[in-house]
Amino acid sequence: MSILKKISEGKISCIQKDISVSGLEWNAHPIFKGVSLKHLVKGDITNNKFSCHLVKIEAGYEISEHVHESNWELHESLEGIGKGFIEEKEINYQLGVSVVIPEGIKHKVVAGNENLYLLAKFIPALI
Repeated sequence: MSILKKISEGKISCIQKDISVSGLEWNAHPIFKGVSLKHLVKGDITNNKFSCHLVKIEAGYEISEHVHESNWELHESLEGIGKGFIEEKEINYQLGVSVVIPEGIKHKVVAGNENLYLLAKFIPALI
């Protein structure tokens, strides 16, 4: 069973409650076409210390260059292949690759010819 499938069928256990990942909806990204998110852990249950999101970038689409002024970000590649850019550095996204993005740094992610799935964690919480 793939890592993505295990996460998608799993649960998030918190002191306050357990959350079934399969019961969470995919949300279209408000800015980037072809990008959807499942909000696994939101700031309302972490005192806004961190958040965690399952991200799907459809084949041929991208999360265009942007900056999180106040958030560190960690990407963990779960499935698919793509390219990431942190300022001028190019990174091959594939299973097993994790990428640390400091606050205030320009970055983007481009899916290859298949969907790219990431686990994105933000400190402090993005939402």
